[in-house]
Parts: sequence; structure tokens; C-alpha cells
Amino acid sequence: MKKLLLFIPILFVLSCKQNVADSPETKKLNGLARDYVTLGLTIGQYDKDFVDAYYGPDSLKPAKPAGEVFPKDSLLASVNSLMNDLKVVAGSGSIDSNRMRANWMYNQLLAFGRRIRIYTEEYRSFDEESRELFGVAAPVFAEEHYQVEVDKLDSLLPGKGKVNDRFQKLANKFVIPKEKLDVVMKAAIAEARKRTLAHYKLPAKENFSLEYVTDKPWSGYNWYKGNYTSVVQINTDTKIFIDRAIDVGSHESYPGHHVYNTLLEEKLYHDRGYVEVSLYPLFSPQSLIAEGSANYGIEIAFPGDEKVKFAKDILLPLAGLDTTGIALYFKALAIKGELNYARNDAARGIINETMSCGKALTWLKKYCLMNDETAEKSLSFIKKYRSYVINYNYGQDLVKSYIERNGGTAKAPEKRWELFGHLLSNEMNPADLEKK
Repeated sequence: MKKLLLFIPILFVLSCKQNVADSPETKKLNGLARDYVTLGLTIGQYDKDFVDAYYGPDSLKPAKPAGEVFPKDSLLASVNSLMNDLKVVAGSGSIDSNRMRANWMYNQLLAFGRRIRIYTEEYRSFDEESRELFGVAAPVFAEEHYQVEVDKLDSLLPGKGKVNDRFQKLANKFVIPKEKLDVVMKAAIAEARKRTLAHYKLPAKENFSLEYVTDKPWSGYNWYKGNYTSVVQINTDTKIFIDRAIDVGSHESYPGHHVYNTLLEEKLYHDRGYVEVSLYPLFSPQSLIAEGSANYGIEIAFPGDEKVKFAKDILLPLAGLDTTGIALYFKALAIKGELNYARNDAARGIINETMSCGKALTWLKKYCLMNDETAEKSLSFIKKYRSYVINYNYGQDLVKSYIERNGGTAKAPEKRWELFGHLLSNEMNPADLEKK
């Protein structure tokens, strides 16, 4: 009798899922989702940076090759028409999951429209652009805010002279030799993977390959290929410091981008048939979730002083580097982390045309504590990706606040991993992360 009683609820759940999938409303929404994917792929025929990943059906790819002229007006008309159709489902749909899917796609399409305009050099201000592309505008801080943190470093770092020079002198002790880079990166990623798999069951065939590249504006990139597989690229244009092995490795792989894309593919695309997630448009609110979670995931995988301990015990010996001063270096990095919004201000100045490139470089070196080559690289990133920079810092802060507000604090690590996994496995909007 007990077995029968247990079986009835299971049948009820399966029946509900069947009813949702077979309902006219869901079928209509699935058609809109297919239109959403095809529209995104069509934009990507012209804007080569638009589609970050696609692993959906070949049948949804555009039937015609890109024309010689960018069809701005027709693409914007398609965006608006699809938004109107989705707005009806989001506002009056009878099924909760359908309303959530429709609302998620609607917000993504807002970004489609803004990116189409950016592609044709129709610009808006930094904050207006970031709201339309990523759903939020990052906070603005006065210069005095950054100077306070620089003064803290001034008190912490040994020696005399400019704070940045003294910080670079300390940091240069922990540059990974190029001949040791592969073994150090693989060790950092292996540790991040082990810590992630202690909490999440990933598909058995999930995997990634690691490549080293040059002449890129970013330090690392995850190219998700579908079928639970990624290509992780590490840019070797600039020096790679020991902390970056942990940060970039975790951010791009475990529990960062590779895990995020893998869980979306498994939980939503395959298990629930959400075809819209098979398309990842880079310039969209999805990137705020992706970059914010990838950065916060480093803290989840290596909480407290575990980063410095892992670097000291494992990575520095592998790199053949002396461990003297590593604790001080990580203390300095913690203060430097409080300066990361300064890069937003450099990007805001460049986009709003209130800051020259020369002034932006000076700003990045003074308040982001970048060396010359890193500042130049950061400036090239800003010129290419524009307001995207807010996703790393403000995205991280929104993810952190959301998880800790719901009980995922450092004192409750299991709850933190649970909430983080939910975030990675669902269609989340930036508004979902904001305090209610």
C-alpha cells in the first residue's frame, strides 16, 4: 500500500509535465523560441561577436547566407514583433514556467535591439547601453572612493614610491614562467573541478580542451561547443600571475562558464526542451549571469584563505617559485579587488567621450593597479566590448548578494552550493538577483 501511495504522486507529477508540454500555450511558446533562435543566428551572420555559442538544431539556422547590406530595419522589426508576441505570454499565460520563459526571452530581445543599433554605430550613453544590453546599470563611485583603497595599499606595501610600482614589484615575484604555465593551469583547473564535483553531478561525458593563444583582448575565454564540451583558451600576451591561474581557470571552467553552459544544456535544453537556451547571445542579460556567477564561483570553490593556501602548497612549487611574501600578495589582491569598479569608470569615460585614451590608461594604472601591458590590453577590451565590463564586477556583486541573502553564506557552504547550482540551471534575469 505504501508503495502504491508513493507511486501516485510520481504519476501526478509526470502527468503535469506532460500536460504542460502538450498544451497549446506551450506549443505556441516553443514556436516563438525557435523564432528567437533563428533571429539571433541571423544577426550573428553579420555581427560576428553576437553569437557566443549555439548547439541547437541545424534546422533553425538561417536558410539564406548573409547579404551584402546589413538589414537593420527588418531585423529591428522582427525583434519588435517577437517581443510583442512574447509579452502576451509573459503577461497572461496560464502556465508559470511559460510566463517565466517568455519574460526571459523578452529581456534578451531588448538586448538584441540595442546590439543591432550598436553594430550600425547608433550609440547611447554607457549606463543606457548597459541597461538595454544587460538589464542593469552599475553603481558609480567618486574618485575619492578609489583613493581610500589605494591609501590602504600604500600602508600595506613595503618600500617607498608610487603604490602601483610597489604593487608590481611584489606581484612580479609570482609570475608563472611560460614553460610552467601548462602544468600550473591544469593543476588549478583540476582542483577546481574536484571541488565542484563534490557538490554537483555533471554529465558523464562533460569535458574541455585547453589552448594557449595570443593577440586577444581578453585573458581567458570559454568557447562552449555543445554536447557538454568546451574549449578553454588562455591568452599569453601578458604575464600570468599565480592567482590568475586559479581565477581564470575557475572562471572559465569549474564552477564557472563550462559548468554553467553544461547545466543549461542538460537541465533545460535536453530535459525540458527549452530550445532558446541553445543560443547564447554574448551581448544580453545572460552574460551578466554568466560572468557574475563565474567570478563568484571562484569564491565558492576557494573560500576564505583557501586560495592562498592552495597557491602556496601546490601551485608555487609547481611553478618553481618562492613562496615568500605570498600571504602579503593576497592581502594586497583583496584590497585591489575593491578597486575593480574603476575599470567601469574608464569604460564609461571612453564610451561617453569624457575621457581620452591616454587619460583612461593613466586611470587604469592608478586605480586598477594595472601594469602598462595590462592597461593597454584592458583598453582594447573596452573598445571592443564596451559596457560589457560591468558584468564582471556588478554581476559578481549581484550574484553574491542574491545567494547570501537567501542563506548561502560562508557559514553555510552546502546551502551556498545549492543556490549557486539553481542559478546555473535556470533562466535567470538580472531583476531576479536584485533585492526585493
